Amino acid sequence: MSLKLVLVAACALVDPDGRVLLAQRPEGKTMAGLWEFPGGKIEDGERPEETLIRELREELGVIVSEACLAPLTFASHSYPDFHLLMPLYVCRRWAGTVAAREGQKLTWVKPNKLRDYEMPPADVPLVSHLMTLL
Repeated sequence: MSLKLVLVAACALVDPDGRVLLAQRPEGKTMAGLWEFPGGKIEDGERPEETLIRELREELGVIVSEACLAPLTFASHSYPDFHLLMPLYVCRRWAGTVAAREGQKLTWVKPNKLRDYEMPPADVPLVSHLMTLL
């Protein structure tokens, strides 16, 4: 049986103190209550970098330049009804103040504390890559 492939781009925003931004999935969404890296589905004809620029503006109200998005790793995970492929980028520079614009909770987390937050299964393996980088 073949699963539908879903392409999602995610970003680890890293503040000057070396903390990573996590967003909690709001009630009513799949996997509500779990913490994840901001981002979203890649639209048809869109590159992952374009997706992140759009999603970070919509979700968090920040402006990110493509030059400030550095690819780090990716997740490839099969859920029961789809397969997720998700590149993870790191961004240390943006314009504006991070704010929750879609009802999600936000928190800044030191890399060594990322495992304290329950995440979707696809996000979990990304944590070790961030801990190594930061």
